[in-house]
Amino acid sequence: MVRRTPDKDRSTVARHATLATPGPARGFLKIAGISVAVVLVAAIAVAAFVVIDYFNRFNDGAVALEDAPEVEPPSIGAYPGEFSMLIIGTDECGDVSTGLLGARCTNTDGGILNDVNLLVHVSAEPRNVTVVSLPRDLMVPTPECTREDGSIASETTKSQINSVFQRAGMSCVAKTVTELTGVEIPFAAKIDFDGVMEITDAVGGVEVCIGGNGIRDEHTSIDWEPGPRTVSGYEALQFIRTRHGVGDGSDMARVSNQQQYMSRLVKKIMSDEVLSDPGKVLALADTIVDNIDPSQELGNPVRLAQLALSIKDVPFSDFVFLQYPVFPDPDDDDRVIPDRDAAESIWTALAAGQPVQLTGDVTNNGGVELVDPAPGTEVETPATDAPATEGATPETPAPRATLDPNISGQTVDQETCANGKQR
Repeated sequence: MVRRTPDKDRSTVARHATLATPGPARGFLKIAGISVAVVLVAAIAVAAFVVIDYFNRFNDGAVALEDAPEVEPPSIGAYPGEFSMLIIGTDECGDVSTGLLGARCTNTDGGILNDVNLLVHVSAEPRNVTVVSLPRDLMVPTPECTREDGSIASETTKSQINSVFQRAGMSCVAKTVTELTGVEIPFAAKIDFDGVMEITDAVGGVEVCIGGNGIRDEHTSIDWEPGPRTVSGYEALQFIRTRHGVGDGSDMARVSNQQQYMSRLVKKIMSDEVLSDPGKVLALADTIVDNIDPSQELGNPVRLAQLALSIKDVPFSDFVFLQYPVFPDPDDDDRVIPDRDAAESIWTALAAGQPVQLTGDVTNNGGVELVDPAPGTEVETPATDAPATEGATPETPAPRATLDPNISGQTVDQETCANGKQR
């Protein structure tokens, strides 16, 4: 049963102050850890395009062997029905970031935090994708969990969600999110922040949009002018982890900017620029495999292909990034607590398999601004397996579920730009 918070208690999300940290290494890792998983959801979401494009190219012009014995057809196909996946990003350094950042990665104070928590839900036919970002500073009850070594982690009445992995592992993060949302999670994956740089490099960089104020953030060494900017490698990491340079300087503003990046990454991977380049396709596939630590249920490559094939034709308008709605924590201005009333509209939509209709802003904390596509810009959409038959009656669009206006987010077909602070 989802507990509800009275409407009268709603207020603007707290602006998070700069907190003291044990040292520069942990401070950097906490900031960078916010970004580590934002690319994974995009990569998994478009893996079907990589698989299909590769198979199509490989089979183009294939020769049939006369009198060859019959063999069983491949069992790969779309996953039947709906499913949900948890993607967490930890503040661990991988080989690439350790080589780049040196002592900042090696001189840590211990403990691995799940600073990014993304609940991905894919509906049954007709397919739609909803990705819910759970803030790292969200204070929630946590259940009793069994760790990998068999020991027991006790339940808590109120803990910061990004501490759950450190305390009890990925399974406990999934169990905590299920208790919060009511959504069962059969699949989970973990990634460190090497993926931000490596996946962006694998697709040749991602063009992001910097709003009219530009971005200046001494914490991430950014001083960028307004306009489009193609980021890759370390610049991609800088862009995704900037907080003080956008909106009101809060973590929630940063999440909105990360959603801009994820949306543009999805479109880049699905573009002809990537899918028509075999080198990029294979590099991306290798990068995805190298950067994912999956749950057992997700570890089978056939299963991963099933999940990817399930969403290959989802239109950009039905691929939505949402922020979990919150209130300021009355016990701590630098933390937030669930707005369960507003969140209920999300879970009701997922249970019904409906695409969602956003009624709130693209951000509640000024991290991005909504803009119209540039004149003459062509918005690409996923290709379907076959063109519509002439004379066929078009399918009736699925009814949309209206979300609470306190929920911010954007669809992949919307264009947003980073909203830098006034200089």
